[in-house]
Amino acid sequence: MYFRAAEGGETIHNPILPLWQEIVVGGIAFIILCFVLMKFVFPRMEQTFQARVDAIEGGIKRAEAAQAEANQLLEQYRAQLAEARTDAAKIRDDARADAEGIRQDILAKAREEADRVIQAGKDQLAAERATIVRELRAEVGTIAVDLASKIVGESLADEARRKGTVDRFLDSLESTGAR
Repeated sequence: MYFRAAEGGETIHNPILPLWQEIVVGGIAFIILCFVLMKFVFPRMEQTFQARVDAIEGGIKRAEAAQAEANQLLEQYRAQLAEARTDAAKIRDDARADAEGIRQDILAKAREEADRVIQAGKDQLAAERATIVRELRAEVGTIAVDLASKIVGESLADEARRKGTVDRFLDSLESTGAR
């Protein structure tokens, strides 16, 4: 499809339709370009793409592994924390039990000491009472003999008689006092 120019008779090429030589050269260039792309560029791009996919998938797998390990460590820490809390509660309960046992021991020792002090006081009071009763018997006996001597007018100087008289008198007083 050629056009002829009106004045010079030259033929002008149709810009819409290419020349057959250009189609052949363009086809050969396209085939060479496709060959070079498929032989050298596309495999290299595929390697780069695969390396990127591997890096992303490997990163995801590493992240999942790290997450799993972190979850496992978290569970271990929680278990250790629960165990530590259990141990702390046991130690606290043992300490309370020990404190209660010590408290009971101290109270028992204090009661024993108080009972011992009270018993010692009672024993001392009994000894002092016995001493006072003995002293009072001797005084009462002497006073009774003196009074009886004055009342009876007879001398009760004989020790054996005097002691027997005093003992009978005190025994009679005790038997009247006991009723």
